[in-house]
Amino acid sequence: MSTELSTTPNTAPEARVAELLARFDTPDACAADLLCDGHPADAVAFTVVEPDLSSQDITYGRLRRDSAKFAAALADLGVAPGDAVAVLMGKSADLVVALLGIWRRGAVHVPLFTAFAPPAIALRLQASGAKVVVVDADQRAKLAPSEDIPADAPWRTIVAGDSADEQSLTALLDRYTGDEPGGQAVPLGGDGLLVQLFTSGTTGTPKGVPVPIRALASFQAYLEFGLDVRADDVFWNAADPGWAYGLYYAILGPLAAGRRSILLHAGFSPARTWQVMREFGVTNFAAAPTVYRSLRTDTSADPAGIRLRRASSAGEPLTPEVVSWSERELGVTVRDHYGQTEHGMMIVNAWADGVRDEIKPGSMGAALPGWSAEVLYDDRDDPAPAGTAGRIAIEVATSPLMWFTGYTGAPEKTAERFTADGRWYVTGDAGSRDADGAFFFSSRDDDVIIMAGYRIGPFDVESVLVQHESVAEAAVIGVPDELRGEVLEAFVVLRPGASGGDELVTELQQLVKRKFAAHAYPRSVHFVEQLPKTPSGKIQRFVLRQQRR
Repeated sequence: MSTELSTTPNTAPEARVAELLARFDTPDACAADLLCDGHPADAVAFTVVEPDLSSQDITYGRLRRDSAKFAAALADLGVAPGDAVAVLMGKSADLVVALLGIWRRGAVHVPLFTAFAPPAIALRLQASGAKVVVVDADQRAKLAPSEDIPADAPWRTIVAGDSADEQSLTALLDRYTGDEPGGQAVPLGGDGLLVQLFTSGTTGTPKGVPVPIRALASFQAYLEFGLDVRADDVFWNAADPGWAYGLYYAILGPLAAGRRSILLHAGFSPARTWQVMREFGVTNFAAAPTVYRSLRTDTSADPAGIRLRRASSAGEPLTPEVVSWSERELGVTVRDHYGQTEHGMMIVNAWADGVRDEIKPGSMGAALPGWSAEVLYDDRDDPAPAGTAGRIAIEVATSPLMWFTGYTGAPEKTAERFTADGRWYVTGDAGSRDADGAFFFSSRDDDVIIMAGYRIGPFDVESVLVQHESVAEAAVIGVPDELRGEVLEAFVVLRPGASGGDELVTELQQLVKRKFAAHAYPRSVHFVEQLPKTPSGKIQRFVLRQQRR
């Protein structure tokens, strides 16, 4: 089956959407065939770049061979189609082999962000029922027995980057040939699950988002229409695959489309980003706004030799100074794109010929082909007139690329997202739409904090803060930050007899880093007498935001 992008100026976008659905949403859809085996064996799937800028090309032939070996190993470990396999890994060759092996086996990938601390990891492992965890050697300590990780954990552990361990990924690949029955690709159909992502909200535990194989049609459509990734592009999506934008559009989308994708096996720095773009001739770049802001403020920046054809941003709204800077220094306008974990990107300032329009200042764009979006009144489930602020929503019946149907095991949370008649999926974001169909984001109605493109649920951080013996209550809000878009600030009520101060602030920040995630600690901590609450006891974070102004 050919996987070539077939969009041309003469191909109607609606026809292309139908082609993609016909390919990915079938009763016999097989992830391994669609993402790997259907591509030429000698074609490069990924270029993995190391911190010293050395690199290796990973071909589809290698992915097919090594993922079949890993799939066979998973089968022998008792992993059956439909079982969950968690992955706590950075961007590397081992990562893509592990992912293709999971999908070849028909298992479900559970992403774990490498900045997560043991409590956040344990929650996702337990919620997904993971049978196996694949972990980088430098992350292995997070799975050691502790108050969060049981000594008799029900999952098996496979270590990447540690060949001395007989259960290491390297040892397993050496032990199997890939010709074993367990290494054969398992077809699951379009409704078969690829991924189980967890998205944080303001209250309760993270919600499981099941991603089916047919979602690949949406991911490839965004790659074509939104990002305009072409055969001769050098494409780099800098987002981490532990989160939706990186997983969907640095891994899954490129694999579905047969387009080479760069993976940087190193942490972010402005200098290294400039180097990779220059040395590898990146022509199509996607990243969170914080990356562009960091590049803009890098005093050692030298854009000479950068030859970007396309630049895109997602995760939070772009600010005007980034757009003007990119036009001046990069020679291309960074275009703002909008989406969510639950459905991927669907309202964008698209790049592709035939769907590209002039950018309206402050707009996140228009609905992509395959999607129908509206702004509903705040008080009823009807479309509001142009220019009216309301709730951004997707019309399900007229959005053939819509793949999300509900959270795993959470019917009440699912009901909050869909209107009673099932006509609309309500994003939880507020905004407006003009007469030309351009959307403008205004706010989130669920208090989720977006920092450097990462969604952080206040409840997750608050739950850690109150574990400190001096803390009675805590509330966390997001506040504007020039570099990261938002950062966290905490408001803490102390227990009787406890006193606040710089030492306690440091203790609380370190506690969040240790118990939740390194990136999600509060930059400021305010000690207060009480927190604003509703009569039912729910914290009114919006009052804290208003008071801070």
